[in-house]
Amino acid sequence: MALRRSLQCAAQQTRTFSTTTPFLARSTRNRLAHDHAQIPAYPYGQAYWYKQSNFGLYGGARIQFGNKVSEEYEQKTRRKWRPNLEKLRLRSDSLGRLIKVKVSRRVLRTIRKVGGLDEYLLGEKAERIKELGMGGWALRWRIMQTDAVKKRYEKQRKLLGLPPTTMYDELKDMQGKKVSPVEMKKQIQMFDEELDLKDGQVELAEEEDIKDGQVELAKEGEIKVQKTEVMTADKA
Repeated sequence: MALRRSLQCAAQQTRTFSTTTPFLARSTRNRLAHDHAQIPAYPYGQAYWYKQSNFGLYGGARIQFGNKVSEEYEQKTRRKWRPNLEKLRLRSDSLGRLIKVKVSRRVLRTIRKVGGLDEYLLGEKAERIKELGMGGWALRWRIMQTDAVKKRYEKQRKLLGLPPTTMYDELKDMQGKKVSPVEMKKQIQMFDEELDLKDGQVELAEEEDIKDGQVELAKEGEIKVQKTEVMTADKA
């Protein structure tokens, strides 16, 4: 045991320095302000309860609390139920790329039912917009800037007999003011860079976890070998 503890302490001291930027270390309020600086304001605001739901597709799911009751003595023990979440890469047809997002199983079933991530994000009902959250609202704004979604809305306007809108009228900032195509292009480019940055940071963190796990397994193997050598020496 002493040898194992000494090896663990040495591993903690020689752990490689993390290159993660201060982006993930910000508070929830500052991080949301940074992510939604160029995006129209979300009508339902951020979630103050279970704040991590602001950065994924949780569908309104949050942590729940209750009691675990024993059958024999009916003793109550406090416990909690966390949402069933997964980190997946979902394809956006309008963007033509995979987006890494944390999604709940209920939302994932809805995405498959409606026909894809874009169809889920472009839902028009109030309940759908409410369950998107801050993270889903940002993705919704991004895919609405693509040519495929704009053409889709133009066809809907023609079928409804509404006058066509120009591209300049559709470009608005978070205050509802019109912006030039150049400014909108810069905002879209910044948003795409943030998506690429998040994907790169997640992949780097996963690689570091895998390396740490491999190091721990190798050290455990060395400890087992040393124990077997000691046992054989004692028997001899």
